[in-house]
Amino acid sequence: MADPQVQVGGSGPADQDDVEMQGGDEGAEVIEVGETVGDNGAEGGSAEEDKPAQRVTFIDYLKSPMIELLIGSGADQTLLMAHKALLTKSPFFLQKLEPSDTKRIELSDDDLDAMSCFLEYLYTGEYFPHKLPSGNLEVDPSQPKLDESGAQLLKHAKVYTLAEKLEMPALKSLSHSKIHLINSTAPAELNYARYVYSHTTRDDHTIRKPVASFWGQRSHVLRHQTEGTFRQMCMDFPEFAFDVLSFVLDAEEKRAQRKGGGGPDEDVGRSARKRARGQ
Repeated sequence: MADPQVQVGGSGPADQDDVEMQGGDEGAEVIEVGETVGDNGAEGGSAEEDKPAQRVTFIDYLKSPMIELLIGSGADQTLLMAHKALLTKSPFFLQKLEPSDTKRIELSDDDLDAMSCFLEYLYTGEYFPHKLPSGNLEVDPSQPKLDESGAQLLKHAKVYTLAEKLEMPALKSLSHSKIHLINSTAPAELNYARYVYSHTTRDDHTIRKPVASFWGQRSHVLRHQTEGTFRQMCMDFPEFAFDVLSFVLDAEEKRAQRKGGGGPDEDVGRSARKRARGQ
């Protein structure tokens, strides 16, 4: 059979959308676009290609092997169990479980409560307390309405940092949204800020920027409610102090611009203080 040639278009309107495979002589086989030829020359796709993709059901997850998770260390060490197929939704655990014979993973530095929230999220798509359609959190009867210690803020902050480690962006976003639904006091917010600046990286603006904004707007009032711990926080975490100061200065600059001022550079050349000239 002669080598097929590709001809695109034609002289008439009916040929403009046609693509034909034509041989070099009249006896050549013509293959029209849209047809497929199998190994045996029969037209049409294979039976395997025609089959719909198989849906993974929840039963499939539950049929997978159980993996032991050893959380914490010492007397507080706790053993949890989870299905392998669900754990591997996390790239972190997928890598850990690449050897097929792995049955136990030790996580000595991870928080037990945060890990339990992660597992609850894997199995249900949420973790307690759930977000309600109203946008609020459901009531946790074991916790006071006002978070005075920072325990409720830290619960979600620890889920956030664990989700970062486990490479679970949806869980990370969910936990961060819950942080902003907690009613808390100044000491609680400061404990939360201390955790954020000690457990996140400098470029994590998602969680650090709201913290700096909160204290930048209220530090002139809230620092008096923290009994000196605000000052200690600034000394322990210079990045926190710098972020808060940057927020205050940026806000002041924007305020001056709204009033019609020329910005900070306008006053540079007209300072009232002058250096004494040398004699």
